[in-house]
Amino acid sequence: MHSAAHILVVDDEPQITRVLRTTLSAQGYEIRTANNGETAIEIMKDFAPDLVITDLAMPNMNGIELCHRLRETSHVPILVLSVRGEERSKIEALDSGADDYITKPFSTGELLARVRAALRRSPPSGSTPQTRIDDGDFHIDLDAHAVTVAGREVHLTPKEFDVLLYMAQHPRKVLTHRAILNAVWGSNSVEQNEYLRVFVGQLRKKLEPEVGSPKYILTEPWVGYRFEPGD
Repeated sequence: MHSAAHILVVDDEPQITRVLRTTLSAQGYEIRTANNGETAIEIMKDFAPDLVITDLAMPNMNGIELCHRLRETSHVPILVLSVRGEERSKIEALDSGADDYITKPFSTGELLARVRAALRRSPPSGSTPQTRIDDGDFHIDLDAHAVTVAGREVHLTPKEFDVLLYMAQHPRKVLTHRAILNAVWGSNSVEQNEYLRVFVGQLRKKLEPEVGSPKYILTEPWVGYRFEPGD
């Protein structure tokens, strides 16, 4: 339950902040608002949000710079608001530390679903080495490189395992092509999107219950992928 979760909304359009405050407050969330990135940073000195929702296009400190600033000191989930046609800025925000995005105009149902998904994300595991992931349908043994999906053992190549592991360590989060390529293959491969598509295709053949209808590895058009481990 996240009925008492704290959410900081950052947008320079008063009507947007008003709608978000009304909608989210009705769900039991505690809301603070800021009309620019600098004010958001000041508010966070006294208000520790469980989620930050920020617009991309703002004067002075825009949403991308705010993501950079927040990631210097915080792992708080960040949901960015964008408009159609802002794919480049959206990708830049995600690569700067944002966790998800929602495109204006959006429905109340979609907004609340994105908020719930962001709040479900587990915080980083700290200094304790992670040796096993048990999430939804997936059971991943890092030491043995063993993967079980919905009770079925799946055999992966070492690189397929690395791709899946990175996704599973960031569940329900939008991962850009660049972020996955950098994490698995290194910075020299960040432009090799077609290389990543091959491995995602191979993973889907082995993991997905139905061919052509992805359940676990979802495509975010022009952006990247989202890993949904199941309930």
